[in-house]
This record gives sequence, structure tokens and C-alpha cells, in this order.
Amino acid sequence: MKDFAALFLALDRTNKTNEKLALLQSYFLSTLEQDKIWALALFTGRRPSRAFKTSQIQQWAMEAAGIPEWLFKESYQSVGDLSETISLILPTGESRAGKNLHEWFDWLKSLKKQDEASIKAQILEAWKGMSQYEIFVFNKLMMGSFRVGVSQTLVERALADAFGLDSALVSHRLMGNWDPYLISFQALVLQASSTDADSKPYPFYLAYSLESDLPALGLPTDWFVEWKWDGIRSQIIIRNKTIYIWTRGEELVTDKFPELHFLKEFLPNGTVLDGEIIAIDHPDNNNWKPLPFNILQTRIGRKKLSKKFLTEAPAGLVLYDVLEWQGKDIRPENHAKRRAILEQLYTPLIPHQTIQISPLISFQTWDELMDLHPQSRSYGAEGFMLKNQKASYQVERKKGDWWKWKVAPLSIDAVLIYAQKGHGRRADLYTDYTFAVWDNGKLVSFAKAYSGLTDAEIKEVDKFVKQNTLEKFGPVRTVTPFLVFELGFEGIQASGRHKSGIAVRFPRILRWRKDKKVEEADTLENLKKLLELYG
Repeated sequence: MKDFAALFLALDRTNKTNEKLALLQSYFLSTLEQDKIWALALFTGRRPSRAFKTSQIQQWAMEAAGIPEWLFKESYQSVGDLSETISLILPTGESRAGKNLHEWFDWLKSLKKQDEASIKAQILEAWKGMSQYEIFVFNKLMMGSFRVGVSQTLVERALADAFGLDSALVSHRLMGNWDPYLISFQALVLQASSTDADSKPYPFYLAYSLESDLPALGLPTDWFVEWKWDGIRSQIIIRNKTIYIWTRGEELVTDKFPELHFLKEFLPNGTVLDGEIIAIDHPDNNNWKPLPFNILQTRIGRKKLSKKFLTEAPAGLVLYDVLEWQGKDIRPENHAKRRAILEQLYTPLIPHQTIQISPLISFQTWDELMDLHPQSRSYGAEGFMLKNQKASYQVERKKGDWWKWKVAPLSIDAVLIYAQKGHGRRADLYTDYTFAVWDNGKLVSFAKAYSGLTDAEIKEVDKFVKQNTLEKFGPVRTVTPFLVFELGFEGIQASGRHKSGIAVRFPRILRWRKDKKVEEADTLENLKKLLELYG
């Protein structure tokens, strides 16, 4: 545990990629085998369920520290992170050797069979044998809130370099629903094969946003151009007469999309397809109309899908690419050849209206494409995907062969009405904002946004919030309505989550409208017009 806490601290103190890479390599080469798998699980977002509530941990910490609830809440509000707050208020002694990382997770699992009094006593005893920073990291692990500033790609690079493996191979082996309680580091990362090979997806190839003028890409005839859809990027795997559906977020969602299960009857074994699952209107005809993403998103959270729900939120699949064919990895083949194979595989699927092959946009010149691009939303798309016909299917983001070209975001001028402090390095600053528009002389909320301002602007807004707080509701501050910001967003839909009855997708701050008075902010009527056009 000491070693892992030291790693966490060192990673948190540097922004340099090479330093983080070296720290990860050193840890994985030196730590216990049993600890490696748990460190890997944490760095890739896998966390076991806990046997207690966060509110219980908070209460036990207040008792151990001997402070009243009001003081704890004020401290929490100032710090902005529960784990760190607890580590700061608890009395600490000298750090003892204690348990190793994997032993702590075994201990956490054992708590599920115990009563509250026993759990409390053991957690209090655990805190006593840790330094302040060890308590902080321990709390993160215990409460399932572990986050550190390293990407999974960086972890994969560190493993590849440390153990002499190909980074693409490491990416492949880490994908899937593996359980650190049930698999060893050796079996997951270092062995040449694993028991769940049939269900393993490939790492997804991701595109960068278009950075240059179209003519800089060369000849138009060298490129495939497709619509960019707003859905769930997925791989459809058919092996040994079984279908597996994986999302880009490494979730196995086969049971969430039963209308796609028929594919195992029409596609040969040894087939892996890349595509986008989208919500569709009228899947019984050829005139597809994509529905808002939030309709599709409800599929993921449901344990059971009733026939009524499947009717109200029908899903379809747009096929982009083929990664495996006849049991062979064909990602190294050029895109033109893969597209030809995809069209061959699609032929028997044509009568099934839940499946479409991504249509190629016909154009002769870059000027034609630029003229068509602003019309993307009228087709239910976010813009274009540009793919070089000679490109192989690569791993993660690589510049040059795949580009995404999204239309400009929808935007509205909105008023800041609520603010909350951020987390981590911004725990002392008000950085999480709620925005509203006018409706018959009243401000009604419709969006929250956390990004888009410079550090200097954040400090300026923070100062305003502290000097113009009207009310406090826990960590939330009601702010004098005065500041106006232009918000950008990718989609809009009806929603009961906000007072406005409208929610937007991927909201972010485009600019601070210091040139506008609060009375000049947009109205709910304007939002509804956008909903009519693009909802």
C-alpha cells in the first residue's frame, strides 16, 4: 500500500508524460505480482463494489476526529474532495507496514459478510496505521472514487515497454470484462492466449478533429467520406456461433440490443465489425431517421428491456468497417479492400432494416464537400468522417488517415445562476456552473458546464461567485444573475431534468459575453426553436 500511495502521489505531482511513463514502468517491474493486477484494474477504471455507504465513512471520520458535522461540512466545502477531507481531519500516527494493495482488496471483499459495527471498527483501526497521504489514497480505493491523471493508453505504453510487448497487443489483452479477483497479471497481460479470446474485441481506431483545409489532404479521390453519427461506437463479434457486442468504453452490452442478435445467423464465424449503434425512427423501412442519443442511452442502464421499451427506443446499426474476416485479422489491409469485404458481408443483411452500411458521400471536389457539410444536421448527423482509402485500421488516435469534421456547435447565450467548487487542483475554485435562459421574466435552468474558460477567467468568475452569493444549498451557491456566457452543445432534446424541460448534449462554454447585459441573454422560446429544428 505504501508503494502504491507513493506512486499515486508522484503521478499527481507531475504533468510530464515521460516522467509518468517511467513511474508506471518502475512500479509494474518492482511490485508484487498480486498488486500489479489491482493497480492495473484501478488505472483502467475497474472498481469493486463496497460494503458500506459513503455517508457512513463520513460519520465515522467525524467521530474519530471529534469534530461536529457543521465543521466537517465547511471543511469538505473548502477542500472539495471527501477522501482528502477525511485524511486531513483524522489524527495520524506513524505509518505501519500494513497490508499490500491486493490484501486490502481482499479485506474490502471480506467486509461484505460483516455487520456495521465490525466494519466500522476495522476501518477505524486501518486509519490508525496510515500516514495522511496513505489515508487519502486508501479512502479513494475504499469508496470507489479513485482517479489519477494517466490515460489507459499511457498505462498500456508503460506495460509494453516494461515487458517487451507490442502496445497494440497490450491494448487488445486489456479490453474486455476481466475481474482482478479472478485473473492474474500473468494470465491477463503476459500469456500468449486467454480463456475468453472468443469475446475479445480489438482496440478501436479513433479520429482526430480536422486540423487543416481540405485541399491539404490531397486528391478527393483518395478519400472515403461518410456521415458522422451520434450513437454508441461498437464492435460486433461473431465467433463460434456466438455474438458479442462491445462498446468503445469496453462494456459488454450484448443483452441490451436483442434486435441485433440475428446477425450470428447471417454472418460467418470469425467476423468482427466496427459500427455505430444509434436510436432510429421507423426501422421497418429504408428511410432511417436517427433519434436523440439520450433515447439510446437509456438502454445501458436498464436491467430488463420490455417489449414496450424496445418499441419506444428502437436501435439500429450502421456498419463502418470489418476488422476480422474468416477468422483472420485484416486490420493491416487498406481501407478500400476492407470496404469491399464489408459490402460483401452486408449483402445478405440488406432485407433487415435494423442494419445499414455507412453510405459513402458522393463528391468530385473539395468545394462540393464544403457546400454539403453545413447540411449535416438535416440528415441527423454531426458532420463527416474522412478516411483515407489506403489506410490500415490502427490503434487509438493516429493523425493522418482518419479525420472527423463536425459541424459548428449549436449555441445559446445563457446566464450563470448556480456555482459549485471543482475537484482536485480546482477544489478551491468555483468551476462547475449551472446556466439558465429567460422565460416570461424568470430564469429557468437548462444546462451545466465545466469547461471552456481560461485559468484567468475561472479565477475572475470564482471571485464574482464569492462576492455575489445569494443562498447556499450544501456545496451549491445561488449567484446574482449578472454574468452571460455563450454555451455550445452538440444536440438538444426534451427532458424533465431541468426546469426548462430541455436538455443539451455536451455543453461547454464557448466565450464569456462581457459585451451582453443579463437582460439580453437568450430565451426559452429560442431554445424550443432549436429543439424543433434539431431535436
